[in-house]
Amino acid sequence: MERFKFLRFFSFRTQHDFLPSSNPVRENLINGANTDTNGEHRDGFFSNLVYGFLRRFKSGKKIDGGSKTEEEEKVYSWLYALARSEIYMAFEYVRSTERGLSFTEAEKRLKENGPNTPLEYTFPSSWHLLWSAFFHPFNIILIVLSALSYITSDNPNGCIMLILVFISVSLRFYQEYGSSKAAMQLSEYVRSPVKVQRCAGRVVQTELIVQVDQRDVVPGDIVIFEPGDLFPGDVRLLTSKHLVVSQSSLTGESWPTEKTADAREDRSTPLLELKNICFMGTNVVSGTGTGLVVSTGSKTYISAVFSTIGKHKPADSFEKGIRHISYVLVGVMLLVVTIMILVEYFTFYDLSESTLFGISVACALTPQMLPLIINTSLAKGALAMARERCIVKSLSAIRDMGSMDILCIDKTGTLTMNRAIMVNHLDSWGAPREKVLHFAFLNSYFKSDQKYPLDDAILAFVYTNGYRFQPSKWRKTDEIPFDFMRRRVSVILETESNPEGRNIQPFYRFIITKGALEDVLKVCSYVENVDMGEITAVSAEHHHRILNVVEELRNEGLRIIGVAIKNLQQTKISKQNMENEDDVESDMVFLGVIAFFDPPKDSAKEALWRLAEKGVKAKVLTGDSLSLAIKICKEVGIRTTHVTTGPELEQLNQEAFHEKVKKATVLARLTPSQKLRVVQSLQSVGNHVVGFLGDGINDSLALDAANVGISVDSAASVAKDLADIILLEKDLNVLVAGVEQGRLTFGNTMKYIKLSVIANLGSVVSLFIVTLVLRFEPLTPIQLLVQNFLYSVGQIAIPWDRMEEDYVKIPQKWSVKSLPMFILWNGPVCTLCDVATLLFVWFYYSSGGKLDESFFRSAYFIQGLLMQTLIFHLIRTEKIPFIMEIASWPVLASTVVISAIGIAIPFSIIGDFMGFTDLPLSYFGFLVVLFVGYFTVGQIVKRIYIVVYKKWL
Repeated sequence: MERFKFLRFFSFRTQHDFLPSSNPVRENLINGANTDTNGEHRDGFFSNLVYGFLRRFKSGKKIDGGSKTEEEEKVYSWLYALARSEIYMAFEYVRSTERGLSFTEAEKRLKENGPNTPLEYTFPSSWHLLWSAFFHPFNIILIVLSALSYITSDNPNGCIMLILVFISVSLRFYQEYGSSKAAMQLSEYVRSPVKVQRCAGRVVQTELIVQVDQRDVVPGDIVIFEPGDLFPGDVRLLTSKHLVVSQSSLTGESWPTEKTADAREDRSTPLLELKNICFMGTNVVSGTGTGLVVSTGSKTYISAVFSTIGKHKPADSFEKGIRHISYVLVGVMLLVVTIMILVEYFTFYDLSESTLFGISVACALTPQMLPLIINTSLAKGALAMARERCIVKSLSAIRDMGSMDILCIDKTGTLTMNRAIMVNHLDSWGAPREKVLHFAFLNSYFKSDQKYPLDDAILAFVYTNGYRFQPSKWRKTDEIPFDFMRRRVSVILETESNPEGRNIQPFYRFIITKGALEDVLKVCSYVENVDMGEITAVSAEHHHRILNVVEELRNEGLRIIGVAIKNLQQTKISKQNMENEDDVESDMVFLGVIAFFDPPKDSAKEALWRLAEKGVKAKVLTGDSLSLAIKICKEVGIRTTHVTTGPELEQLNQEAFHEKVKKATVLARLTPSQKLRVVQSLQSVGNHVVGFLGDGINDSLALDAANVGISVDSAASVAKDLADIILLEKDLNVLVAGVEQGRLTFGNTMKYIKLSVIANLGSVVSLFIVTLVLRFEPLTPIQLLVQNFLYSVGQIAIPWDRMEEDYVKIPQKWSVKSLPMFILWNGPVCTLCDVATLLFVWFYYSSGGKLDESFFRSAYFIQGLLMQTLIFHLIRTEKIPFIMEIASWPVLASTVVISAIGIAIPFSIIGDFMGFTDLPLSYFGFLVVLFVGYFTVGQIVKRIYIVVYKKWL
């Protein structure tokens, strides 16, 4: 389904055309940026127009995820070139000046480049969904046969087939209509005003700060930004002051990153870690600055990455298999029906009757219930998933879950509780110290700024462990709130008693600081040695020891913050100095660290174990640090012998990339496009059916490309739009139930396919043989259609059948070899039973070498219907039917009812109308022997097939 309509690059654009404008300096810049260490250019970056045109014919090649797309390569090269260049050169590359663009030039570029929108999006129309539900090969076949039935005045049969099509299409359309509105929610990035510096004046130009809509920003514009602003395009920083940017929309990491205009980068720095480049879709957390817009619209990084959405969904092997069967059956149908019509015509010379008989044979050969059975099975699976608190947006995702053998999951909130729990309080020697906890508690208790999860964790730890720190004896006099530049918070407290105990001078006023360890250490000049009861200056040895302690903690997956204090004397700190943060937060005493942990969910380990039991391997794909990911994975039982990171993957060639992805179970610090390439590698090179569970904008590429995209109700809008399944509870145990339901759906669908193909082909071959031998129609068109109708009605119960326990333990996939081999082994047995019936009736009931047509048709009608009804029980299990394995009660009831109706028809008034006659009891005795022999021979053939197929094929 085409979910989105993306803005495209110009049709015959070379690499140089990709840039905002073309000049020799810029061409050399791009060529240089893409030169390998051995001096060779990357493929395609100095290609001429003809080569660029020819490369477009290669777009259909298999996507394996081992390398970036052409558009990504262009974006990477351009941004790296800007990051490595001086600011004055950046103006040259985009043909701008330090004053900015003139209004005339900006308007001209806006016309050339188009509006600054990363992509256009449209909701799928109801007509599109209806067409997708309707356009199935068997639906088309049924409509054609229905039309032919009406032409030959066989109105009941034509009506039945149209009803089947209507029910099948309605089921699928109704299920997907309300939940398949998938549209990229990036409009929030393109609807905010932007401050831009433009220049005006014919003689003396003056710089003006104007506010324009983000859609009107063009390459070469100088933008001014402050906290809360979104970047209107990819920007090369010109100036920056305490600039902190959130890139969570691209990386998934909630912690912001510092940016500075003075940085000089090189190619070894990961793209999203470039300090002097800011990306469209990210926002300013704190600080101010100015930047030169170098890319807008479809040429930005976020557009190049997200433009792959809707283009990399792998082909559904099940749907491909169904279509192949459809084409084979259509070919067989045309051939057999043509032969049957010709035989009928040259036997009876009645073209109308021959055509009607041919259409009846075509109906018998067509698995009329296939679309209905498939959609009923999927809809039943969706209802079962709904009871497990899952919203199924795409019915085919239910079936794909049955084939899924790898589940890629994010760490935060999926394996973990997504909340911090305090686990330790250590001094600078790594020993537990209550004093560290005491002052950290006071800081968290008295801070009036917004309480963060870490504050709640500290307070909870103190209260639940029985500490009595008596905050009532303290009074807050001032506070320096947290900001993303300092990354620490300080409170100034007074007390009537000396909490430091052994200090000689009784200071009663303190500043307590806690925050990011590195930023707390910056303001510490002393360290406290509790054992020796003294405070000493921080030396290189102290600093090294503290970092070693912290590194060990971080390797265990713990998050660390530092705690420091300082005694304040009113005679030494004036009110004027108190207003200066740098003066107050200086020469502090480092006390120690507080360690936190995001604990794994209690259900995660059990769920992963249950998934592994069913053949589904878990891989963790996260943007977080490797050490933290390893810690969590060890807690929940995921092997960590093979791990890697995004920067490491970036340095690998295609073959090494695939090998690393194949082995790795933990992949950390991944960008959105790297997650996409990992999923594609697993699909195409590893031939896996991949599920992906994610909830952020940074997960949307992988969600779209995965065979089964899974998100949660609390996820970002774009993630929910692109997901096939939405979990109302972020619990992996729900996925276990989904896998079981998917395999049940897949298995029952395959039962019907095997049943219909074997029974229908065997029936048609038998009809052909009997017609040639007897020289009359073994069944009249109306008898054939009634038999086919009863048989089809009996199959409606198949979606409610159960599967063997062994079947749901392993992933189930469509096998190109399995189905044809199964048909070749089991199909002839059905034909032999039909031929046996012919011989028995011919030799036992014929009179003078002549066989009564009405008698034979009655016998053949009952035998054929019972055969097609009972064969399901042989096909549905590898065990002995009715003895070792019994079908579900709906299937058994359906078998009994349809068999009873079929036997009763020849003895009823309807039978008289259809041209049947009564049958003797001896014939039913023959049928008992026939079906016992059929099940015996069929079971032997089935066992031989299983052994041969599993061991040799």
